[in-house]
Amino acid sequence: MKAADASAQVVAVNLSGGIVPAGDLLAVLTAAEAAGIEQVQLGHRQQLLLAVEPAQRRALLQALAAAGVLAEPDPEDHPNIVSSYVGEDVFYSAAWLREGVYKDILDLFDYRPRLKINLVDSRQTFVPFFTGHLNFIAADTSNYWHLHVRFPRTGHLYAWPHLVYSEDVPVLSAAVERVLLPTVGQFDNDLTTAGARLYALVSAALPLGQRVVAGPLALPPFMLPYYEGFNRSGQQLWLGIYRRNEQFSVAFLRDLARVCLQTRVGQLCTTPWKSLIIKGIAPADRPAWDAVLCRHRINVRHAANELNWQVEDNCPAGLALKHELVRYLHEEDVRTYQLCFAIKTRPQTGLFGSIIIRSQPGRPGAEQYEILHTRDFNPNSRDFVSFRQQVRPDMLGWYLAELCHQFYTQAGAEMPREEEVAVLSPVENSRPATTPLPRCRRCLTVYDPAYGDPEQGVAPGTPWAALPDYRCPTCEAPATGFEAWEESVGAGLSAIGAAP
Repeated sequence: MKAADASAQVVAVNLSGGIVPAGDLLAVLTAAEAAGIEQVQLGHRQQLLLAVEPAQRRALLQALAAAGVLAEPDPEDHPNIVSSYVGEDVFYSAAWLREGVYKDILDLFDYRPRLKINLVDSRQTFVPFFTGHLNFIAADTSNYWHLHVRFPRTGHLYAWPHLVYSEDVPVLSAAVERVLLPTVGQFDNDLTTAGARLYALVSAALPLGQRVVAGPLALPPFMLPYYEGFNRSGQQLWLGIYRRNEQFSVAFLRDLARVCLQTRVGQLCTTPWKSLIIKGIAPADRPAWDAVLCRHRINVRHAANELNWQVEDNCPAGLALKHELVRYLHEEDVRTYQLCFAIKTRPQTGLFGSIIIRSQPGRPGAEQYEILHTRDFNPNSRDFVSFRQQVRPDMLGWYLAELCHQFYTQAGAEMPREEEVAVLSPVENSRPATTPLPRCRRCLTVYDPAYGDPEQGVAPGTPWAALPDYRCPTCEAPATGFEAWEESVGAGLSAIGAAP
């Protein structure tokens, strides 16, 4: 497939909340194809990125406008609104923040935001909490949100003292933007009072209704779910698609949109991990989706330690470095579960990660990096610790492996002592040792309900009977290819999801 060369210019199509109707996607793809574009990318803010040759740029913008699609010639001027709708009923069940609430709020935005806005549920960890300038996080109280303002340029975070009602999210966002953007430099002088001053100015200009005092926000422990392949969600399936080179061919996306319309799925979702998720697939329609994947040779079973990385948009150097580090960690068999990584070669890119690899100034021609991590290894934390500085590219993999070992040493120290486990185990693990477990006939992988299969989104405690469409994580054999196996017969074999 032909890729855009270095002279290409990027035009963004913002997919508000990471949601795109299949018909709208077809309109974008038709305009892109007319401009000679064969490959498109997804951005880490859930937008669609079109790299177009300068001679075709004006024609592309005109074609998009004729199709009723608003394009952004400079993606940084009007960033996309990020939302966690993509994970709802896929990786978690929301308390009150359902599809209708997301869409109602997004429809109320009658202006093009210049600040980055995130709308996320506090129960999930798939979509980052604090990578926006205005970070609205669902509160326990129905239809109310916590607001955490991240000041541009400084990264200083301020917790809004009152909860925000759902219908007030767009109007408050506009009010903050009107106050903050013209005077952003004035808040840099004294960050200790910046938040209080911003709150006073906005409140004076925008008197809202009843105010609910914001209590403390409790963030969940981080765990990145496996977001690829066909997976069960209730009585339906969802499909996750990741591309190693971050390129999605126009032809593939066009076929994907068409099968959406044919099977009445209606819409697709983009993720901050530059992947696609399609929800609500009827099991009877799976052959139609399989046919599209086969036609375009799409692999949907990459290793989990390749999916937990964030790289800046349109950054070939960062992508190449990611591939090299993934290869090293794979060859050294380094565990990366519950961790995620980010590679930053430019300032203020809004990426997040448990571990950050950041370009560091050095001698001309001598590339070097700094490795940082959050103090508790939760990527939503803002408390960074420098692990190593002035690291050569050829040493990055070794230091990353050491930092991963440090994380598991720290995590292991927080586990209960052996004698405590021995006392609790007869109560908590009441399954008799002789209860049969499902085992794959092809590769002998065992499914144990006690562990589940986190990499396929199966929570611990999920019974085998609830997984009729399960596929073996090792060889992809279907559930019908599993047999009942007595644990006492094969002691020593590892169950799916068990810690190594």
